[in-house]
Amino acid sequence: MTRAPDSAIPGRKTSQLLNDRFRCPVDGADFVVPENNPGPPGYFRFGPDIICYGQCTSGAAAESVTAPLHDAREHVAFNGSSVHLPFDPAEVVDNLRCERYGTPWLGVKTIPTKNLFRNLYSLVRPMLPRSVRTRLHKLYFRGWDKIPFPKWPVDHTVENILEQLLIFSMKAQKVERVPFIWFWPEGAPSCTIVTHDVETLAGLDYCPQLMDIDDSFQVKSSFQIVPEERYAISKSLLSDIRSRGFEVNVHDLNHDGRLMSDRRAFLRRVERINHYGRQFGALGFRSGVMYRNTDWYDELEFSYDMSIPNVGHLDAQRGGCCTVLPFFIGKILELPLTTTQDYSLFNILDDHTMRLWKEQISAIRAKHGLMSFLVHPDYAMDRAARRVYCDLLQYLCELRARGETWIALPNEAADWWQLRNKLNLVNVGGVWRIEGHGKDKARVAYAIISDDRLTYELA
Repeated sequence: MTRAPDSAIPGRKTSQLLNDRFRCPVDGADFVVPENNPGPPGYFRFGPDIICYGQCTSGAAAESVTAPLHDAREHVAFNGSSVHLPFDPAEVVDNLRCERYGTPWLGVKTIPTKNLFRNLYSLVRPMLPRSVRTRLHKLYFRGWDKIPFPKWPVDHTVENILEQLLIFSMKAQKVERVPFIWFWPEGAPSCTIVTHDVETLAGLDYCPQLMDIDDSFQVKSSFQIVPEERYAISKSLLSDIRSRGFEVNVHDLNHDGRLMSDRRAFLRRVERINHYGRQFGALGFRSGVMYRNTDWYDELEFSYDMSIPNVGHLDAQRGGCCTVLPFFIGKILELPLTTTQDYSLFNILDDHTMRLWKEQISAIRAKHGLMSFLVHPDYAMDRAARRVYCDLLQYLCELRARGETWIALPNEAADWWQLRNKLNLVNVGGVWRIEGHGKDKARVAYAIISDDRLTYELA
């Protein structure tokens, strides 16, 4: 009889999940996970503060996140070095990262092609004054603050699940410290990327001035360019962006809101999108309006994607990946958008201060995550918006000066995460060392149990 590969065994998949996140030694606890679970997927808790979505054998999962939720943590059992779980963490984490939770997020997600309002709005949107668009958006998003899941303004669910699993593994092995490869190069406590989606000709014309602003704070950013219909793209502008040390990426095909509306149409469009990626020398992609379907990502010929928000309460396609760290979807790396877009902040929330961004920065830094920002050239021309954006850059520079974040281009952050994914931690003569290409940038760290929570320290 042929033996199933380790990656196909649910318990092994849980161990691999931890290794992918922490790059820690693979000889952790043995996780015993249900192989056959006939129950329907739904919501349940994993302790008082962690909400999961998936199948659970210890109790019925709820259809709604607002219903009383069964606590699966009460049914975790230890048997020697084995940890018995009533659910499959790999399934739950995948459901969260890829937004496969709750109605209407069951199975393959598509944007309805027969949604008359959405199709009509996409058609007339370029002709509408911003004031009219803003009123329509406020009407569309009313009640956003009543959405209970993901947790606003930053959701750490994936981090909390993986940290709890590592604690279980450590307890089963009776150890209080576990070495791992630190999340960011040179021991940086967090990472920051700044991105600019260029939606209109006016925004395109403003790109040189926006680069001047970024340069004045010594911050390099990426510009996502719409390759068709919106505006004419000159090779000189793309060359100027790159020559100044900024990055060029592809933003949708024509930004008409229909990229993800139908798989057959998507396959036709993605051929041209991939062509423009090669033509622009672009490594990254972001879809228009942050529409996404992770089941189709294999068709994208990019190194990384930036289309999934951490919390999508103020996005046309709601949801959120519930993590503040990069993750792989097949061969493509996802750099999630972990902060509120400038348009939503200024126009939907009517907030021209740094209050929300600072709150999100604090929450992301608490998990040593990726602070990713999206500021459109199209909206940064406004004096009040430009002032807040400059305040943001100044604040990020202060964090950088104190050694509290690494400000990188998206391709640099993606390169690092892909490099880290190939590094290994080995014990040589009782000393933990990192092996693999690029190891000089990596740092050994330790996860330590303190008051039943994980804390981290660099070696």
